[in-house]
Amino acid sequence: MNPSSIIDHPLSSYLLQQTRRQFFGDVGLRAGNIALASLLGGELMAKAAGTGGEVHPPLPELPHFAAKAKRLIYLHMNGGPSQLDLWDYKPGLKAQFNKDLPDSIRNGQRITTMTSGQARLPVAPSMFKFQQYGKCGRWASELIPHTATVADDLAVVRSVWTTAINHDPACTFVMTGNEVPGKPSLGSWLSYGLGSVSNDLPAFVVLTPRWSSGAAAQALFTRMWNSGFLPTKHAGVALRSSGDPVLFIENPPGVERSDRRVMLDALGQLNEINYKRFGDPETQTRIAQYEMAFRMQSSVPELVDLSKESKATLDMYGPEATNPGTFAHSALLARKLVERGTRVVQILHRGWDQHGSLPKDIASQCRDTDQACAGLIKDLKERGMLDDTLVVWGGEFGRTVYSQGTLTDKNYGRDHHPRCFTMWMAGGGSKGGVIHGETDDYSYNIVKDPVHINEINATILHLMGIDHSRFSFKFQGLDQRLTGVEEKHVIKAVVG
Repeated sequence: MNPSSIIDHPLSSYLLQQTRRQFFGDVGLRAGNIALASLLGGELMAKAAGTGGEVHPPLPELPHFAAKAKRLIYLHMNGGPSQLDLWDYKPGLKAQFNKDLPDSIRNGQRITTMTSGQARLPVAPSMFKFQQYGKCGRWASELIPHTATVADDLAVVRSVWTTAINHDPACTFVMTGNEVPGKPSLGSWLSYGLGSVSNDLPAFVVLTPRWSSGAAAQALFTRMWNSGFLPTKHAGVALRSSGDPVLFIENPPGVERSDRRVMLDALGQLNEINYKRFGDPETQTRIAQYEMAFRMQSSVPELVDLSKESKATLDMYGPEATNPGTFAHSALLARKLVERGTRVVQILHRGWDQHGSLPKDIASQCRDTDQACAGLIKDLKERGMLDDTLVVWGGEFGRTVYSQGTLTDKNYGRDHHPRCFTMWMAGGGSKGGVIHGETDDYSYNIVKDPVHINEINATILHLMGIDHSRFSFKFQGLDQRLTGVEEKHVIKAVVG
């Protein structure tokens, strides 16, 4: 053979371009992948192409036990909603208005540089009225009158805590179980472990509705729904909040659906050749994603069509339900997605970072979300889906009892507070009507039943039929887990 022809061969070129370290690091893995491909390639390729079996199959060993929840809708209030103004009622603070936060309460704990330079840390009681709702007697703010009507369906945890005090690491922690970027998100872990029963929609979908407060909001990073070291097919698929939910969902003029099918079949054959040559599992992901995009050309238009929703259903979600890009519209889409087999839907609503003008801005945020949150729970309940659909609400941390900036009887701001905040769960085997955990009189420290954010994640996995301590993925020599290496426990008090 002509030596030049060897160099021109694609495989030879590929190998020649590798460094010595890359070659010896990859050769064992590649040989194993090729051997695996020869044994299982046909079955795997069929699944990737959607020609047989499930498009999103679960791991064979999962679930570990009977799941109470089959699907998850996670409502993330990005920015850190104020527990003091929504759920953690502290009537005694009225008498502490504008008094300095006692040193015995702060106890030397760190605070952000946004307030560490203030001459005072004046106590700012909530200016909103609270009242009790439901048979459980849940105290709730006047800001959330609709969510309060489903109080008996909510398991409220008032003692969640985190170690992160700034948004980016805190959000990364909540969504991936670790402050360090690069880990898989909760939705990706569930997609990897449990797959999905839908062959026409992604297993994990992300929605990012707009907010109406007009306040600046924190950036959303894709790491909050990324797959990290898991196969990339488990990353969340973000649907756009305005315009077409998926870009280029329609074929261009002159291209018929049958033409697209022929093109994908030919492309699949080329990718199969590439997979057999290199054994790269990402080739399977590429095939699967092309195939899913083809299927979504039919499923997504039907998904976003609300013409078959009854007026009564739309009214439950509120007047913005038919307005694409709103939280109410996203909540309705979330119900439609899980109804069609999507395993995880994550809604990230921005604008909750209220360092100033909190009363005005939090009222706008609640108008965006309150009725839709209640409507989602009521809608799932009416359809018989709430029993096996877990709904989770929360942010990345809470807010301080002291005011950031000028305090008046009509206005105040609150800084970040990781020491305690409130989250709630509904449905999916959670115990409605329960209140778990207590904070001190200033909603500053936890005095009973602290719950680490990864214990929230452990509880979510448990309700989905997964033992978090046995659910891992080998990466960088470690058995990586969503809940980390430190011991974490399921919150038994909120599990029905």
